[in-house]
Amino acid sequence: MQADCADKLKWIAQIRLSPRMILPMKPLHLDFCHIPPRMPKTENFFYKLLAKQFDVRLVDWPDLLIYSAQGSNRHRLYTCKKAYYSFEKYQPDFRQCDFAFTCNYLDDPRHYRLPIYVHYCKGGAESIVKRHDDLRQIMAQKTKFCALVTGNTRTPTTRTRTEFFHRLCNYKKVDSGGTALNNLGYQVPWGGKLDFLKPYKFCFAFENESSPGYTTEKLFEAMQARCVPLYWGNSRVHEEFNPASFLNYSDFPSEKAFIEKIIELDRDDDKYFEYLQQPYFYNDTPSEFFNEAKLLSFFEELMASPIRPVSQRKSFFFGRWLLVKKNSFSQNFGGDNNSGP
Repeated sequence: MQADCADKLKWIAQIRLSPRMILPMKPLHLDFCHIPPRMPKTENFFYKLLAKQFDVRLVDWPDLLIYSAQGSNRHRLYTCKKAYYSFEKYQPDFRQCDFAFTCNYLDDPRHYRLPIYVHYCKGGAESIVKRHDDLRQIMAQKTKFCALVTGNTRTPTTRTRTEFFHRLCNYKKVDSGGTALNNLGYQVPWGGKLDFLKPYKFCFAFENESSPGYTTEKLFEAMQARCVPLYWGNSRVHEEFNPASFLNYSDFPSEKAFIEKIIELDRDDDKYFEYLQQPYFYNDTPSEFFNEAKLLSFFEELMASPIRPVSQRKSFFFGRWLLVKKNSFSQNFGGDNNSGP
């Protein structure tokens, strides 16, 4: 009897002293639609994030659909909870989604502000943290003036970028390697943008338009290449990045003053280096937008919510989508909502 008790006490002590026990993850049946065609679902930002906390299973009849509808209504075939996200500044339609992730500033508990560069750019926040950089070596590699990679000059809102490109070229040629304004005779290959940018002191980071919250990959990728970005766009960009680390068109009284500052830094290596050594993040610490625990907590709360999904709520109109709901047969005839067809 004493031996048995001693063994039990020893077993209890081992449990208490052992590393934290790993509990099984909650299952999450998930699907995507309207994601970029070259991106496998398992490579999506949200899949990788959710897989850290859930046992994610990609199925045809999910508990959660994540979609980015731009001109398509395929998401309306689903009757589960739906999360909308966007690569642009489009506003969510809460008549069609239960919650949303966009770059906009919205005072709505169903909305989570997630800047585009967070879920679009590879490398994450650490790729623009400078604390381990050899800045003198980086400076020595900056042998070219300024670069631009763009494919959009069609819309009126891009006129600011196009006109400024031509005016800066009056001082010194800006190498443009995109499909638009190309002056190199070749295009920067898909996936080769960062390598292309690294030798340049400056990089265009003009957004397609100016809108609060609308900061895309353009600024972030210029930072990844350790250029001094030339920025125009989000009027609140200083809330996300250290304004001493880049040149913001909006901080200057005129276009002429902006160009004069660029020329000053181009001609004075010491002044240029003052910008290069500035951290992109305040205190060289990633911003709250890269806080995965906070984002996962938002998902947890929304998945646990007892509120009925908007796609299952009654409508006063009998429309064509009512007849072809993705899960209608499963719900009406008692099938398993989480199994495939």
